[in-house]
Amino acid sequence: MDGVLSQEEISALLSGDTGAETASENAEEALTPDEIDAIGEISNISMGTAATTLFSLVNRKVEISTPVVTFATWDDIVEEYERPCVFIRIAYTVGLDGSNLLVLREQDVKIITDLMMGGDGTNTDVELGELHLSAICEAMNQMMGSSATSLSSMLNKMIDISPPSADLVDLKDTIDGTEIDEFLGGQFVKISFLMEIGDLVKSNIMQLYPISFAKEMCSGVSENMEADSSAMANTAPAPQAAPAPQTVPQQAQPMQQQPMPQMQPMMGQPMMGMPMNDMSQMYAQQPVNVQPAQFQAFAGDFNPITQQENIGLIMDVPLDVTVELGRTSKSIQDILEFAPGTIIELNKIAGEPIDVLVNGKYVAKGEVVVLEESFGVRITEIINN
Repeated sequence: MDGVLSQEEISALLSGDTGAETASENAEEALTPDEIDAIGEISNISMGTAATTLFSLVNRKVEISTPVVTFATWDDIVEEYERPCVFIRIAYTVGLDGSNLLVLREQDVKIITDLMMGGDGTNTDVELGELHLSAICEAMNQMMGSSATSLSSMLNKMIDISPPSADLVDLKDTIDGTEIDEFLGGQFVKISFLMEIGDLVKSNIMQLYPISFAKEMCSGVSENMEADSSAMANTAPAPQAAPAPQTVPQQAQPMQQQPMPQMQPMMGQPMMGMPMNDMSQMYAQQPVNVQPAQFQAFAGDFNPITQQENIGLIMDVPLDVTVELGRTSKSIQDILEFAPGTIIELNKIAGEPIDVLVNGKYVAKGEVVVLEESFGVRITEIINN
């Protein structure tokens, strides 16, 4: 080495590439390759469970790709992600000490909330408001709650989260980078994956972990694996020593051979030394006693109702009787608009018989009557199911 820098090295120093590479190397040194793989596996299982929960909320097919684990800084997020976006903070309260951020596009949040409210996912022209943020928080509460259940199985301990909080942010203009540095650190773990909801959503989602929190999860997985290995080792059967060979005394007299008893053939198994044709003839020659089955005839005057002498034991069991005036179906948005004076139209026509149900089973029809100051029902028809 002559101590002279090449033109490429000088350009790298002036552009600051060396500092970025050094920072990335420091982040990679904070997590070992095994820990990075463990984080990827944890995210893969957790987000798979969360996708199943989201499917039940939006009634659309939800697909999530295999998560990709990298390291990033706040400046990287500002440069590469669409703005404005929605930040959802999930704090772990039991089992783990830490939080993580989930970053969603504003348009994706509008689509998800519209589907949750019974829409078709196209009502996205409205401004994102508190109703959208409340709905996405409830969705994330259920999704990350099921994810925490999967994480509990992996770490073999109870994991719970607090209700998530959501904010619409404009990244660089709204959030101060120093606040993110205090929360996530200068560099953090970025887990990115592609989420598809039917043909409505296809975008990259990010989950941000502080490096210390990621190491805590990895250590929990390692301790659980070591405990399982130790338990398997303790429960493994001990190898049995080979039995000692039996020695015959030199003065022992040889045993007198006794004639072998005649072997009876077992069902389905041939007798040793006998040809199969001879065995078939032997079984064919043996008589088989076959008799028809006999059943006792019922008496002609049998009545199952009169014979149930113990039916009185259940005569005092209470049953719930429900009178149903009518039904209708409303979306969440319609229900949220209810106010005193709102009229709900039912599926019954005026004067049509009402339904009478016993323990939820439809048994009769009737009409409404007034008994002094109370309502009543006059049975007009019994339903034979």
